[in-house]
Amino acid sequence: MLKGIDPLLSPELLKVLAEMGHGDEVVVVDANFTAASLGRGKPIIGLPGIGLQRACAAVLSVFPLDAAVDQPIAFMQVSGEPFGYLTPLQEAVIASFVQMDVAQAQQCEAFERFAFYERVKNAYAIVQTGEMQPYANFIFKKGVISDAHFG
Repeated sequence: MLKGIDPLLSPELLKVLAEMGHGDEVVVVDANFTAASLGRGKPIIGLPGIGLQRACAAVLSVFPLDAAVDQPIAFMQVSGEPFGYLTPLQEAVIASFVQMDVAQAQQCEAFERFAFYERVKNAYAIVQTGEMQPYANFIFKKGVISDAHFG
């Protein structure tokens, strides 16, 4: 255990998040997501029994979002629903980003299911939770941590 580090962040997950570079993406998905096939060749870290909102909070407690893009967060749009529709869980997760002061709602972009899958193919790693709610899938683009005073 480390002081100040969320206990959900295993050594394996911390290593993966730390080795990612600026612009790399980590995907945090539900239990039904096709992580094994879409994540072939990538680190896939399981968090069985952990809900999506809790897993996202743990990851974002140490993960800087990319400030160089307007929408560093993507999520899977619900198929068969009008654009802009959010499940109650998606609403709660996005609201938690605002509450944690890591992102505003407008920094989250909905992706059609198959477009989301295509984006996942280029991600650095996948974190698969035990979340049973469908469409509980988010992508986070990594930013930088820098000294505010350059010289």
